[in-house]
Amino acid sequence: MSLTVSEYPRTEASGVAPGSGSLPRVRRGWRLFFFFSSAMLLTGLVALLFADLLWRTGWSTSSTILLGLFVILFLLTAVGCMSAIFGFVLRTFGDTRRITHLAEYRSRTIEGTSTALVFPIHNEEVGRVYEGLRATYESLKNTGQLARFDFFILSDSTEIDKWLEEERCWFDLIRDLNALGRIYYRRRTFQESKKSGNIRDFLNTWGRRYRYFIVFDADSMMRGETIVDLVKLMEVHPSVGLIQTVPALVNAESCFGRIQQFANRLYAPVFITGLNFWAQSFGNYWGHNAIIRTDPFMQCCDLPQLPGVKPFGGQILSHDFVEAALLLKENWQVWLAYDLEGSYEETPQGIIENARRDRRWCQGNLQHGVVLFVRGLRGISRIHLLLGIFGYLASPLWLLFLLTFNWTLWFKEQTGLSDITVRAWTPFIKLNGTQHAFLVFVICMCVLFLPKLLALLDLAVQRHRRRAFGGLRRAAASTLVETVFSALHAPLQMLWHSRFVATILFGIGVHWGPQKRMADGLAWSSAIREHWQHTLIGLGWGAIVWRIDPRTFWWFVPVVAGMVLSVPLSVFTSRSSWGTRARSLGLFLTPEEVCPPPEIAGLRIRVAALEKSIKAARRSPDSGMAEAILDPYLNAIHVSLLREKQLNPDYNAELAKLGVGQPRVRALGEKLLVEGPDALQPETRLLVLSDADTLTWLHRQAWVRPSATLAPWWQTAIRQYASS
Repeated sequence: MSLTVSEYPRTEASGVAPGSGSLPRVRRGWRLFFFFSSAMLLTGLVALLFADLLWRTGWSTSSTILLGLFVILFLLTAVGCMSAIFGFVLRTFGDTRRITHLAEYRSRTIEGTSTALVFPIHNEEVGRVYEGLRATYESLKNTGQLARFDFFILSDSTEIDKWLEEERCWFDLIRDLNALGRIYYRRRTFQESKKSGNIRDFLNTWGRRYRYFIVFDADSMMRGETIVDLVKLMEVHPSVGLIQTVPALVNAESCFGRIQQFANRLYAPVFITGLNFWAQSFGNYWGHNAIIRTDPFMQCCDLPQLPGVKPFGGQILSHDFVEAALLLKENWQVWLAYDLEGSYEETPQGIIENARRDRRWCQGNLQHGVVLFVRGLRGISRIHLLLGIFGYLASPLWLLFLLTFNWTLWFKEQTGLSDITVRAWTPFIKLNGTQHAFLVFVICMCVLFLPKLLALLDLAVQRHRRRAFGGLRRAAASTLVETVFSALHAPLQMLWHSRFVATILFGIGVHWGPQKRMADGLAWSSAIREHWQHTLIGLGWGAIVWRIDPRTFWWFVPVVAGMVLSVPLSVFTSRSSWGTRARSLGLFLTPEEVCPPPEIAGLRIRVAALEKSIKAARRSPDSGMAEAILDPYLNAIHVSLLREKQLNPDYNAELAKLGVGQPRVRALGEKLLVEGPDALQPETRLLVLSDADTLTWLHRQAWVRPSATLAPWWQTAIRQYASS
């Protein structure tokens, strides 16, 4: 079965045909061949050693399964290792085939350009989103180029209090920044197709006004100079449809967050440079912190509905990989500006929250198994999609490998087969069975950990980077601790990802809710509730292996240790106090911590003050609705935004479909006053708050009616408002 992608009339950018100026196909093909041939050659050699080891101990059906799984898992590891090797070589001797080096762009003017900076949000921590926008706005203003950019907050929030808080904070923001007519707010009435639908709705309404747009995540931000550089790069390269930056992780407070942040900043440069070696102008898109040429995106990237039922069919969840593939399909270039600094995002602050994010990503990536067969996609796009799929399939394959190995041990124990090994059939092996097995193990460990060593060597040869990480000694100590933590965390990820894949294969979808982004530590009760199964699996698995073969058990300790210690590991690494302690010891330092840029420093101060205010404020349920009705200031903001929405014919149709403007809405408003919010269902409350005339009427009635005629909830709300 194959899919067809919607075809659109081609529009050329700046008079240049899409695809012009790209690298010669022969050279790009040579890079692809050389890179993946190296990974496959390494895999073939080690697989030969492993197959010989299996042969020496007696071949069986389980040996065939083990060899097949080993080849797949080692190939994935080899691709990562080769990325680090190629990246290290290029960073040492210079990489001339990166988009920032292909043409002089810094002197290019952006006169006459227009760029939209869009912030799609869905029930997010409103204050954090707006502070990130503020930091980006002020940084961009300092460049003197602010007039060529507009900001859009694109809300898909369904929680009433979040919606109303977004409006209030938006107006406060434009008042503080004097940014009326520069920062816009829009909330969709119908949240169709999640983030991709949110952006598509924006483009259908306002897209033609802007030559480019930059997508942000709820926790991301960018430096003003970086944004201007991205526009200049697009101007210099008219055949480029998308440029993806590499966001640096910042502002982590918990121990887990700081470990992730350190690993991102230390290891990513060598990996991403290696990725750019073979991807070149056929890069990928990660969904945010990227600049996109509006016209080709609108023409090429209207996502199709996948055939079949959910979770594999229907709407494409991980839309970014697919959108990049569709741009490449139409000969638009996609680049990775990996050396462009000033792009930032934040990371989950705990192991459990990180796993919840992985659950959402897992379903979206597995959907790409259907997209792989779309007609007309380029082969390199299929490679990107395939690597994303195996990013999650690797865990159940690893679990299956371990279980098969355990079953082989048990079978040998039950049957009483001898441990005597035969001679190796590879002529270069002159080792006994134990030495042979140890050789395979050492090679696997070298391939697994070589990227970390190369990252440290890369740091050692760059003096300014060494200082940014607190010195080579501290970076090396941090790498050692991070490696130990990763070894404990990897088995937990294996179990989680295996469960995610299994539930998806059985047709169980996932709710894509907001991510918890601020660190406040994990309670022991929550950790036990989330990890008790992991602990029991670790204890039971370890006991079984010990019963089968005590010698093998000690080799198996790294696998079961993370499971057995999952509860304390999750609790302690989620605490900001442990993160603070690690920083005082000089562990997990990053450039943005050692010498923070002004944007990050200012954001930290404001977010810290925001967290204190959130903890101090004790808001009751439906307090946002009470403020929107009682407060004349907030009521006027809300009503004015609703009336502006009614000027759009498309929104008028949506509002009519929802029921806004009908007499029953006024009746619901009356019921709200007389009986209180609990008398209405959440969807009817949304309906009332979407009707401008009813909101104006409710504001007046709440203040002019005698107190005795109002519900007790309203009497309390009015007293609290009057005393505040």
